[in-house]
Parts: sequence; C-alpha cells; structure tokens
Amino acid sequence: MRCVIARYPFELTMSGVLEAMKGVTPEPVTGAFVRIGRRVYPAMQVGAVVTRQDRRDFGAGEVLRAMTRLGFTCGTGTTVSRSATAAGPVQQASALLGTPPAA
Repeated sequence: MRCVIARYPFELTMSGVLEAMKGVTPEPVTGAFVRIGRRVYPAMQVGAVVTRQDRRDFGAGEVLRAMTRLGFTCGTGTTVSRSATAAGPVQQASALLGTPPAA
C-alpha cells in the first residue's frame, strides 16, 4: 500500500512492517500505540523503525492512519501497561478486578 509519511511516499505491506519490527523491544507506551502481533509499540517508534526517519519529521497521526489501513490495531489514550498486554485474557480480567479485600 502506498502511503505518505513526512512528505515521503512509502510502499508498506503488513508483512514488511512485521519483518521490520521483528526483534524490536517496545518502548513504554504513553499515547498513540500500534499493536503488532502480541506487542504494543508507541506509534512514533513504529514510524521511526519502518520509515528510517527521525521522529521529529512526522506525526503519530500519519503513522496511525497508515498502520490502520494496513490492518493493525491502533489507538490513543491511556497508558498501556506492558504486563497487561503480555498476559492472557484471564490474567487481564483478574488484574482489572483486583484482589479481594482482606477478611
């Protein structure tokens, strides 16, 4: 898929993004994020790795639009904890419910 990020055209594919992000350790997410496989990456980190451009040259919105069009799950908002994204659905539900009060 052809997309423009920081005024430069790129031919991006889902498999190309997966290959580029393989082995990249996610940074802590505080805003816009992209879910690639089981990991959640900050949108700016994905943009920097995929385009090989400096993060100051593009915005998170450009990356989110491109990744959404490729079929990745993207979003913005509250901090996504690394432990909650790595845990299974039962562990996530347990973390959301919290521990019962002591008797």
